[in-house]
Amino acid sequence: MSKAEDMLLISQVVISDDRLAFDKLVRKYQSPVRRFLLNLTLGDSMLTDDLAQETFIKAYLNIRSFKGISAFSTWLFRIAYNTFYDSMRAKKHFDDLNTSEIDKKNSSEIEYSEEKNDIYTALKLLSEEEKAVILLCYMEEMTHKEAAKILKMPLGTVKTHVLKSKKKMGEFLIKQGYGN
Repeated sequence: MSKAEDMLLISQVVISDDRLAFDKLVRKYQSPVRRFLLNLTLGDSMLTDDLAQETFIKAYLNIRSFKGISAFSTWLFRIAYNTFYDSMRAKKHFDDLNTSEIDKKNSSEIEYSEEKNDIYTALKLLSEEEKAVILLCYMEEMTHKEAAKILKMPLGTVKTHVLKSKKKMGEFLIKQGYGN
């Protein structure tokens, strides 16, 4: 589905409240948004499901505010990031989340391999902004410019976060036996 098709579906939702058109948008973007949120929550699938649902509800309720200046996906990922950030700020538990708490969760709540656990641990070394930049650029394969739009930060800041994050994560992962 192209950007033009996205705009057609969006206009159908805005003009005639076409819920089937919005459903097509949800089906297109559900997996990438959920994957982004799953990585932001360090693998907490229950929280991810809640945040993804909230993201799409907010998108539906606010779709009339979408101006089409950027891609719909950029707008949607910004909503997802804001939803995640608001949730973490409200719960004030994100910074306290540590590996032992992740290990306590049962496998139906969180699915991960040792490699994923190491990645999640490495991600915890990053600031919220650094983590979001790395996930958008490397997990979601967005450009630095797209990440800058989603996170509303200067392009230079995104590039700096990428460099710092790669260094922090790389040093940790090398200590864990990955790489050279």
